Amino acid sequence: MRQIQFDPFGEAVTQDLRAVGRGEARQGPVSRAVLRSGVGLFWILVIGIVAARVAYFDPDFAEKFGSVAAVTTYIQALFSA
Repeated sequence: MRQIQFDPFGEAVTQDLRAVGRGEARQGPVSRAVLRSGVGLFWILVIGIVAARVAYFDPDFAEKFGSVAAVTTYIQALFSA
């Protein structure tokens, strides 16, 4: 007797390889093309974002936060006095 396995959502997982093959056979060439173009677009965006961060990296960025914090502290001290 086979053990019934369940996926994380509680659905029974079929162990029949023919059923898995039928599910993949329903996916047409247009669906595969859309999937590949979506994956390609995702990776192009990832590479573009990383390249932009490298190109526009400002090493003094953290120091600017320190000066902004000092200014806000000074303004709060002016209004609270």
